Amino acid sequence: MPTPKKGPRLASSPAHERLMLANMATSLFEHGRITTTLPKAKRLRPLAERLITFAKRGDLHSRRRVMRVIRNKSVVHTLFTHIAEMMEQREGGYTRITKIASRHGDNAPMAIIELVTEPVSPKQAVVKEAEAATKVADEKAEEAPVEETKVEAPAAEAESTEAPAEAAEATEEKAE
Repeated sequence: MPTPKKGPRLASSPAHERLMLANMATSLFEHGRITTTLPKAKRLRPLAERLITFAKRGDLHSRRRVMRVIRNKSVVHTLFTHIAEMMEQREGGYTRITKIASRHGDNAPMAIIELVTEPVSPKQAVVKEAEAATKVADEKAEEAPVEETKVEAPAAEAESTEAPAEAAEATEEKAE
């Protein structure tokens, strides 16, 4: 876990903050989305994504590490069976934070944090790979030396091209 920011925490003590984040993570996995203040959502995101990564592993040690934070066994079961299955193809970015209007009472900035349930589109991955391949091919084409092939002109064109050169030489001799 990254070192906490200096200064005031979300709650009165570090222990209370850990409990608040654990409760918010439990609610997030139980309901799929929660509405909270923007600073709380930003602090919850790394914790929730780390727990989902543990759930994707699926072994006993990962389950026990998740149980340290989320103490509700039914939510842990949901996390390991349903949510980890949905996130199997995704390599990160399991949550989405959307800002909404400020709270009416104290004008606190509010946000919705939710699980990203859309499947990863294989088409987008293929498009990105194709763009990368064309970019590499373009770079190789620029690096490769361009060979110019000299095409011999037909005899009639050769005579016409030689005549002006001879004329130019003759004018140079006269000028001297």
